[in-house]
Amino acid sequence: EITSLLSLYGGQFSGEQEIRVNSPFWILNIPSEEMARGLMKRTVCAKSIFELWGHGRSAGELYASLKNYPMDKMLPYLQSDSTYKVHIHTFNKTLTQAQKIKKIDALEFLPFKGKVNLKKPEHIFWILEDYGMDPNNVPEEPFHLYFGRWIADGQRELIESYSVKKRHFIGNTSMDACLSFIMANHGRVKPNDVVYDPFVGTGGLLISSAHFGAYVCGTDIDYNTIHGLGKASRKNQKWRGPDENIRANLRQYGLEKYYLDALVSDSSRSIWRKGMLFDAIITDPPYGIREATRRTGSQKETVKSAERSTENHIFVSSNYHLSDIFFDLLKFAAEYLVMGGRLVYWLPIYRPEYTEEIIPCHPCLKLISNCEQMLSSHTSRRLITMEKVKEFKDQDQNSYLLDGQYMPYRGHNSFREKYFSGVTKRIAKEEKDNQK
Repeated sequence: EITSLLSLYGGQFSGEQEIRVNSPFWILNIPSEEMARGLMKRTVCAKSIFELWGHGRSAGELYASLKNYPMDKMLPYLQSDSTYKVHIHTFNKTLTQAQKIKKIDALEFLPFKGKVNLKKPEHIFWILEDYGMDPNNVPEEPFHLYFGRWIADGQRELIESYSVKKRHFIGNTSMDACLSFIMANHGRVKPNDVVYDPFVGTGGLLISSAHFGAYVCGTDIDYNTIHGLGKASRKNQKWRGPDENIRANLRQYGLEKYYLDALVSDSSRSIWRKGMLFDAIITDPPYGIREATRRTGSQKETVKSAERSTENHIFVSSNYHLSDIFFDLLKFAAEYLVMGGRLVYWLPIYRPEYTEEIIPCHPCLKLISNCEQMLSSHTSRRLITMEKVKEFKDQDQNSYLLDGQYMPYRGHNSFREKYFSGVTKRIAKEEKDNQK
């Protein structure tokens, strides 16, 4: 998420430090404080951002680093007519109040001239100490120490304010609010973008994009879900109410003006005119037993469809193999995304048999990130982010990657189809076991 936002707002990870996965602190190079604030107005993963004045692997290194920090950059925040306070945050360790005071007093060499104000200070400074990630093996001294001026907090409160528990219209698999905002940030959604979800369901992924100022639309094969009809998913409620629909969800958060529409449509049969229409495609394809994988049409059932009433909008549907879902999704993204636009979607996997080879590929799309969310000891899903880097041509219509080369796609004979069939069965079995 942070990498995507840095590419959107400007900045990069510092060359002084590798991105340590086992550390909660990262050093970034950002051109301006304004850009730093812009980044923090988006992120739900980062807690706070600071202007780094000094850091080191020991207290002595930290103090030496602070003494080398340019005085002209410090002085605007240390004036006699200003107020300030100093916080201490220790990761993976708790300090007593006496220990905290001792560490603050050790910074007396800094030329603070203002008055201390613990309630409403103009400037807030933080000492950050990293004691590692192992709660069973906490060192006496921190692995790394940092000191800096607080600039802004992230958007963690969005997780609560957009909680699915409080949402007007939900389904069996409505996306968690935190993950929904992470997906929008992976897609680098920005104001006036057009964002599309081909498996829109109850529209949970549209809400986060609309919050960031994008116009949103989606399609789904389920007529009842699109129109807010049928059985309710909420506990102690049998049927959906008259105003339970995607538009009502966006209205609930004051985002209705960003809602374009939601259509009943089969994602395997494109309804869109040719051309690059969308700035981002953000979706959660169906899998498991809670969301059926279906598409319209079946040779065996075509005759039966004529007997059904078109007034009720009931389509004949057949099974939609998971491998075909991903193939169609990538092909659609390659054709309809603008250049530089992003596709963000969830890919279910069976961990013991997982290799990167099973990740669907397309010659027009570049893999940007691949993040794992554990579901159980054997299954997980990966948040795949891809970017359109090549203009779509007719020869790219039916291509997939095999042994390093793009080959014509021939349906269910690919190794991915066998793999995803197994994944679907295992996830369905685990969901049934959990229901029991």
